[in-house]
Amino acid sequence: MLEQALSGVKIIDLTWHISGPYCTKLLADYGADVIKVERPGKGDPARTMGPFFKDDPHPEKSGLFLHLNTNKKGITLNLKTATGRKILKELVKDADILVESFRPHVMPDLGLDYETLKKVNPGLVMVSISSFGQTGPYREFKAAEIVEYAVGGEMYSTGIAGREPLKLGGNVVQYQAGTIASVATMGALFAAEGQGNGQHVDVSIMETQAGSADRRIIYLMGYIFAGVITTRWPPPREAVRMLIMPQGVYPCKDGFVNTLSLPQWWPRYIEALGMPELKDDPKFQNLFSAEAGMEFDAIWYSWLADHDKHELFDIFLKSKIASAPVNNPEDLLGNVQLKAREYFVEIDHARTGKVTYPGAPFKLTESPWKIRCPAPLLGQHNEEIYCKQLGYPKEDLVKLREGGII
Repeated sequence: MLEQALSGVKIIDLTWHISGPYCTKLLADYGADVIKVERPGKGDPARTMGPFFKDDPHPEKSGLFLHLNTNKKGITLNLKTATGRKILKELVKDADILVESFRPHVMPDLGLDYETLKKVNPGLVMVSISSFGQTGPYREFKAAEIVEYAVGGEMYSTGIAGREPLKLGGNVVQYQAGTIASVATMGALFAAEGQGNGQHVDVSIMETQAGSADRRIIYLMGYIFAGVITTRWPPPREAVRMLIMPQGVYPCKDGFVNTLSLPQWWPRYIEALGMPELKDDPKFQNLFSAEAGMEFDAIWYSWLADHDKHELFDIFLKSKIASAPVNNPEDLLGNVQLKAREYFVEIDHARTGKVTYPGAPFKLTESPWKIRCPAPLLGQHNEEIYCKQLGYPKEDLVKLREGGII
């Protein structure tokens, strides 16, 4: 069996919720040895967030937590105690990376700031993920997903022109920040291995939105270079000057389809509809007629209602029309492309049994992604880490538990 890309890399994970755990998940799933440190008794707050397996709100059955913490070993440790901080420093001695996602004052207040920890391990890469970064006037502000999306500028370009800005659904900001943090972590690790010393990586979630790699960076540069403030786009048909052909998302028999059109594709739509008579219909000779657009809509919507989205996908594919079904979760699980690439994996967890999970975000031929173990139960690996790795006698675990330290 080939080793994974990050086999042998040792990581201490102090993160919680989403962005930090997703960062360390990406590293763990490619082979890193990650020890997830949780609060005794409560654990990561993500354990209280749904969806829950079979709607049972149990801390060991949170789908969010189980997904974000695959391939990690889990321990409990109270960092607010002197003994807890002493134990963490023992773990740091042998670690390559420590990732935390507290507000900037927390680690220094605990005496666990980078300057302190690098004395314990000069080669340590410490990654801090926070809403606004370790410096600046916002550094201690708390922020929810919608706040980070708005203040980072992304929301200004999301939604329809003439209406209020919108936030994308779910926790896209957190996952994007976690992805960027994992890339930053790997860059710092590469530098540490080459130069022999670690460094502190400061990830600001706000900054991952202000200069995000999708569309916002183009809008930002448009203002910097030309003073242009790019706002939200108008509805698709308005964006193409009332082109009568379909543009955007439309309902069909069992859901929705998305389609893109260009004037030169009009014959393709006629072919897809199976209505050759439209070619010579005088009403549709001007493809930019608002009146003709309304008449075509009546034909188009009626035709879509007679077909399901997968039939439409095949029809549009044969006619060389840019279109795709709007897949829901059930569609994705049965999607032939994802099945062919073996994207989904089945993971057996002690509290849920075998459940299907999303798989590798990308594939490496020589050092593959794989699931070595499911997300840990709260404190599942206390004995393994404290006794086998750090050398504590088993009797000490009882004392540490009774003292509220683990």
